Amino acid sequence: MAVNGVDASETDFVEMKARCQLIFDADPSQCHTDASLRRFLRAFLTVDDAFKALLKCNKWRRNFGVETLSPEDPDILSELGTGKAIMLSHRDVRGRPIIYIAVRKHSVYERDIDKLTKFIVYILENGCRKCNEDVIDNLCIVFDLKDFSMGCMDYQFVKNLIWLLSKYYPERLGVCLIVNAPMLFYGCWTAIKPWLNEVTASKVTFVNDEKTMMEYLHPDMLPHD
Repeated sequence: MAVNGVDASETDFVEMKARCQLIFDADPSQCHTDASLRRFLRAFLTVDDAFKALLKCNKWRRNFGVETLSPEDPDILSELGTGKAIMLSHRDVRGRPIIYIAVRKHSVYERDIDKLTKFIVYILENGCRKCNEDVIDNLCIVFDLKDFSMGCMDYQFVKNLIWLLSKYYPERLGVCLIVNAPMLFYGCWTAIKPWLNEVTASKVTFVNDEKTMMEYLHPDMLPHD
């Protein structure tokens, strides 16, 4: 058995791979890399739970149409046009791809949650494809709260993102940086934090100065518009 966030034993990995191999041989479209199997084991702790979670993930990906998502999709194209979430060309100091979210460009009153969820899955897929699993296999997600207002605060979106990361992208979050957070947001964080497990919550860092930022990435990497 693994400890949450810690690599599983080699025995568990061998058993997990043997179980999955029967499925992968029958349907190569369901195949996962060794790194992916290890992520599921780290997140779900036992071989039984990790195997069940992987099967559910594969079913979700098929039903959601993850492999068919593209920037030509009208829903994704419209969200891309807002600039609210983008992949940065640079990486953080650990080599992680960076997903940058400009919260001020989002309005909870104008969004369609299903279209927004499709868009964030598209962004997560792009980020995961940029990971070099031989080096590092997780992401840096930056939430920029400059000019934050309660009209930007979308609790349902946050719940959906937590659900996606925990169930279908386990152990893909390396670090989540909250930058330029005003005092107004700290009340929101009090509501959000209980939705996170201990390991995930430990990956969230509030960045309040350039020195702290430099521990993760160079400030000039972030958009300034």
